[in-house]
Amino acid sequence: MEYNNSVTLKDGRACTLRNGTASDGQALLDVFNLTHEQTDFLLTYPGEHSYTAEQEAAFLQEKTDSADEIELLAELDGNLVGSAGIGCVGRKEKIRHRAEFGISVDKAYWGLGIGRALTEACIECAGAAGYVQLELEAVAENKNALALYRSVGFQEYGRNPKGFRSRLTGWQEVVLMRLELGGPSAV
Repeated sequence: MEYNNSVTLKDGRACTLRNGTASDGQALLDVFNLTHEQTDFLLTYPGEHSYTAEQEAAFLQEKTDSADEIELLAELDGNLVGSAGIGCVGRKEKIRHRAEFGISVDKAYWGLGIGRALTEACIECAGAAGYVQLELEAVAENKNALALYRSVGFQEYGRNPKGFRSRLTGWQEVVLMRLELGGPSAV
């Protein structure tokens, strides 16, 4: 799936949102490791990610070649500052209408609107791919993320009080959220 758009950030700079390609493998790996060091709200720790730059490149190419999955990159002033993506929950008939959403943005760029722009772009891509429902999980203490997700229409449908076990804080409650897209199989 391909995507390319430019958005104006809160500080007036233009940020490019585009699908990642094989040539972005090392840059994505670098920003992944950086963002996962900066916050305890993401699924993994940097050392748990076992992809090489070549594997990241193959992952990005696979998403670009996909008709219903994508990995978007946020580029600002020539630097990769975040990524977000959608992936099919599963290919079985009963669940293929559902997509998962994930996002991370370099902490140095929080508050500029990059997270919102990536989220809205992923919602657009999920709708274009024909999904009926977009899903995510977020740590309950991540108030800014939850406010963003609610503001674009995600609704909470459950909580897991022991969803994550943080090295720093112990148990983290995880909020389960979903957004109805009204795709072609919504009938």
